[in-house]
Amino acid sequence: MMHRQLYSTLAALLFATLNVSAQTAALANNLPKRLVADYGYWSRTQTPPYSSDQIPFQKLTHINHSGVSFDASGGLTVPDGFLEPQLLQKAHAQGIPVLLLLGGDFPGLETSTAALPNLIANLKSFIKENAYDGLDIDWEYPGLAGSTQHFRPEDKQNYTRLLKELRTRFDEHEKQLHRPLFLTIATGASPEFLAHTEMDKVQPYVDTVNLMAYDYYEPDSDATTGHHAPLFTNPADPKKISADASVQAYEQAGVPAGKIVLGVPFYGHVWGEVPALNHGLYQPGKKTKNAWLQYGGVDGMLKSGFIRYWDPVAKVPYLYNAEKQTFVSYDDPQSLVLKCRYVLEGKLRGVMFWDYESDPTGTLLDAVDAGLSKNPTTF
Repeated sequence: MMHRQLYSTLAALLFATLNVSAQTAALANNLPKRLVADYGYWSRTQTPPYSSDQIPFQKLTHINHSGVSFDASGGLTVPDGFLEPQLLQKAHAQGIPVLLLLGGDFPGLETSTAALPNLIANLKSFIKENAYDGLDIDWEYPGLAGSTQHFRPEDKQNYTRLLKELRTRFDEHEKQLHRPLFLTIATGASPEFLAHTEMDKVQPYVDTVNLMAYDYYEPDSDATTGHHAPLFTNPADPKKISADASVQAYEQAGVPAGKIVLGVPFYGHVWGEVPALNHGLYQPGKKTKNAWLQYGGVDGMLKSGFIRYWDPVAKVPYLYNAEKQTFVSYDDPQSLVLKCRYVLEGKLRGVMFWDYESDPTGTLLDAVDAGLSKNPTTF
């Protein structure tokens, strides 16, 4: 799955056990819906650059600021140009918390070493000095091979310990800062992620679980095309995957619906050498030179021979060009509004998207903003 470096003004309710009362559960389900933006410092390096000046803060409830990493000793690595004071100033002026997003393989964080306490101490200092409102942890992935192959069987327990320790330190730190500090996590949508974590033990320590319900199919790892972010499972899908299946699995693992934030992609995946059968869907394919597609590139494809198709079961679109034998999986305003409806009907906590860089036009954010309203547009 793609590496994620790289999310209300109200704290989420803390579920101490799975047997919460009906009154508490109802209150959690009626909390304001979150719309969480992932904003990376590298957005300002794009052509054209995208900066916080262009963010429509009125449409968001939280922002995750990504780009900071760390080393095996727990020291933070902050890229040149990462700090953007105007981002926090503008967000705070409208009551929007900005969380520091910390992602990666989390090497060397065995709780028996100094790495974990060093990392936590450095994070506390960085958050305090730069006026961040909390932390989003994106560990990819506990107990599983990541991009740098740093993983161990004990990661399953270390993941829980890391979040427990962070929550304890944040609770103490809140009293000094006289403001809330949020702790959220970005989590994989696969059964393997659930098998290598203790989500029933983890969820009491976090405000939300931001479920990355995308990259189910990727050209890097899949020699068969498929929807990379389907809402529902198509029986014809060889993998039998979907956001709905992942949400159900998380609920069964002990995460209340009111803590789940559904992640959606603002980008697409592209396969080449795909035969025309079934308009390229669930067919053999290969990674192309430009296998990652910004949403803004869809219009150009539609003007150059690509045809948009709709999967009425999975509730997502896809593109196919028979002449070029090219298949594209992506989300558009129609599929995103339906995902928002799913969030509302399922009483999930909200929507998170990755990321601003992928759709500087704002088309998809407008769709999510409308979809999370009480009367979303009907398709």
